[in-house]
Amino acid sequence: MKPLAGLRILDLTRVLAGPFATAILADLGAEVIKLEPPQGDDYRHIGPFTAGQSALFTLTNRGKASVVVDLKTPEGQALARDLAAGCDVVVENFRPGVAARLGLGAEALRAANPGLVYCSISGFGQQGPAAGLPAYDLVAQAMSGWMAATGEEGGAPLKVGEALGDVAAGLYAVIAILAALVGRGQTGRGAALDVAMVDCLVAMLPTSHALHLYAGVPVARVGNRHPLSTPFGAFRTADGHAIIAVLGSRQFAALCAVIGAPEAAADPRFASDELRTTHEPALRALIEGWTAQHSTDAVVAALAAAQVPTAPILTLAQQLASEHARARALVTALPHHALGTAPVVGQPVRFDGAAPLAATGAPALGGQTRAVLEGLGLSRKQIDGLIAAGIVTETTDD
Repeated sequence: MKPLAGLRILDLTRVLAGPFATAILADLGAEVIKLEPPQGDDYRHIGPFTAGQSALFTLTNRGKASVVVDLKTPEGQALARDLAAGCDVVVENFRPGVAARLGLGAEALRAANPGLVYCSISGFGQQGPAAGLPAYDLVAQAMSGWMAATGEEGGAPLKVGEALGDVAAGLYAVIAILAALVGRGQTGRGAALDVAMVDCLVAMLPTSHALHLYAGVPVARVGNRHPLSTPFGAFRTADGHAIIAVLGSRQFAALCAVIGAPEAAADPRFASDELRTTHEPALRALIEGWTAQHSTDAVVAALAAAQVPTAPILTLAQQLASEHARARALVTALPHHALGTAPVVGQPVRFDGAAPLAATGAPALGGQTRAVLEGLGLSRKQIDGLIAAGIVTETTDD
């Protein structure tokens, strides 16, 4: 049995942060009811597409049931409240204040269901001077300090190559939901959770905080090297670059031996991690005097044999084609209503040797509307009437 079996979640989220979180919960065994507007989650309409199906939607909505309800109608809002009354968790990422105006805010839903864990995900949080501002990942990266810390030394700030703000908020939401459920088991009461993308990104800057809060120095962009430790970065090879990541005197001595400069381990300039960082240009020149004469594969092989942390810089395609990715089953195909099967990347944590994964791929828009409403106790006649009135929608494909 999966660890979250028997847990029911009403998913009112769209795009990435919220769906990323609820997909992880579905992997872990929760029943996730995804409530969508008549046009569907925005991500259904964002490419790339395969046979008309959005790759982004398919990847982040595995294992969910799709119910289409028009929340612009009082009847649709009432249906959503009825669904929430039978759920353990509600996750929403409306702009702050919108859920409350729909009668779906934390206060109203928890009054009817005191054990409910209600999780709100937003750009800047539910309170504060920026709470009402719209935010996407790029905005959160820009406001959090991540872009200011990312980029080449002396160069312009850069965003991280993925939607880190959305993913970080999704992960913190999962942590908070699970913690609140443990708390509910002790007190019987749920909780209202406020997850902000910017807050999450700020929390994920330990090196920058060490520099700013403790060392009292500005956070500077240093490219691929570490701002505090040396040698810790990308080093030029004859055909590219290799990563070398050294901490401590033992690893440094091993590196010096491999590059044919064992005496450097006793050089006063390199006697500590801090001193090596101070003299980084001289140490880089020494290391690249050796690495630049060899291929990346040869550099990595030599350093790995000496137990020096090292790696080539792989593309995603190279990683997913690797023996490691195959052995760890990082990509899995799930049944999909339109594609037959669809590759997904599920939650990666293994429980007793196995990584739980949802049983099905992303749902058709409204594909489970009738089944879910029947489970709520509505008769076929009542459901047909709601469909005829346009309050709910039932479809079999996207």
